[in-house]
Parts: sequence; C-alpha cells; structure tokens
Amino acid sequence: MDRKNYLEKYDRTTHLIGRAASAITLFLLIGAPFLIGFLLGALPDLSAAAKGFLSVGIIWTVSSVVEFLVYTPMLGAGGGYLAFITGNLINMKIPCAMNAREIAGTQAGTPENEIISTLSIAASSLTTIVVLALGVLLMAPLQPLLQSEALQPAFANVVPALFGAMAYQYFRRNLKLACVSLVMMTLLFIFVPSLISQTSMMILPSGAVTIGLAYLAWRRKGKQA
Repeated sequence: MDRKNYLEKYDRTTHLIGRAASAITLFLLIGAPFLIGFLLGALPDLSAAAKGFLSVGIIWTVSSVVEFLVYTPMLGAGGGYLAFITGNLINMKIPCAMNAREIAGTQAGTPENEIISTLSIAASSLTTIVVLALGVLLMAPLQPLLQSEALQPAFANVVPALFGAMAYQYFRRNLKLACVSLVMMTLLFIFVPSLISQTSMMILPSGAVTIGLAYLAWRRKGKQA
C-alpha cells in the first residue's frame, strides 16, 4: 500500500511539473522570436509566416503525434516530458533510455522503467548542456587548434562516428544480420556513387531487407525448435 501511494504521488507530481515546464517552454519558444523582432523593429509578415508554416506544419504535426504515441510508452511520463522539452529524441534520448533500461534490467511500462528512463534522460540533458557550455567558453581559445589542417578530417567524420557508435548497441545483438545490411549498402554505394546523396531514402530498402532476413531466420529457428 505504501508503494502504491508513493507511486501515485510520484505520478501526480511528475505530470504537474511536466505540464508546467512544457507550457513555459512552449511560451518561450513562441514568444522569444516575436519579442526579439518587436525590440529590434523587425517583425516578419505574419500572413507570409502563416503560409510558410502551413506548408510544413501539417507534416510536422502528424510526425509529432506519431512520435508522442510511439515514444511515450517507451519513456514513461517523466522521461517523455524531459525528452520532448529538450529534444533530439532519436539521436540521443531514445538510445540513452534504451541502454539504461537494458543495463538496469527493467521492463517497459513498469514504474521502475519510468524512473530509470527519467534519470537517464535527465543525465543526458545535463551532459549536453555542460558540453555545449564548455564548447562556447572554449571556442575562442581553441580556435587556432580547431582550424588546424590535422583535425579537419576528424571534423568531417563526426556524424558517421556518432551514428556508428549509437548503432553498435543494436548491431551487437545480431552481428550477422547487421553485417549483411552493412556490406550490401556499402557495395551499393561503391558501385553506384550517385546514391550517396540519397542516404535517407536508402534506409527503406535496407530496412526492408533486414526485416525480411530477420523474419526468415525466426521462421528457420522455429522449425528447428
């Protein structure tokens, strides 16, 4: 009974703080551009801005609803509020929460998983803030070093290194299946270099092949069992 009462109180407090923080964040995100424009006398044409928003707003509205329905059960209330306020869910928050859940051994949909998810996303957000603050403070002193020719190849490969590190936590679960897709797409890009600019679109056939191979492996394993 004590555990139940504590979890109910925790849930109510989480929603209270989360809703308040979401409202404040939304107000600041929308209000800041208008306040800056008003102070500088550079307000945009609202009708033109509305037309521009409608051209992309419909797509992003649907995407936002889908992300909310998919990610919230994975993250829980506290993790969901933190993740949607701080952003960068796919690249940082979701992998961090999944990795923390795997380490802690919790199950999705349980109070334990919600607490672990909230702590992991909070740690990820704080780490991001610290790294960005250090980057801003050290940008001027380290400018000569950062612009040196020796480091330019490293900066050109930051994104592949980042996504490769995040992808490995999924690849290691089935290295054989991952290697098939990696080799297939690598050879395809080598022989058809024009497809490199269409990397985002090539995720679809690569994912379809991987899902098909995983299904065949599952069927094979079931027959053997």
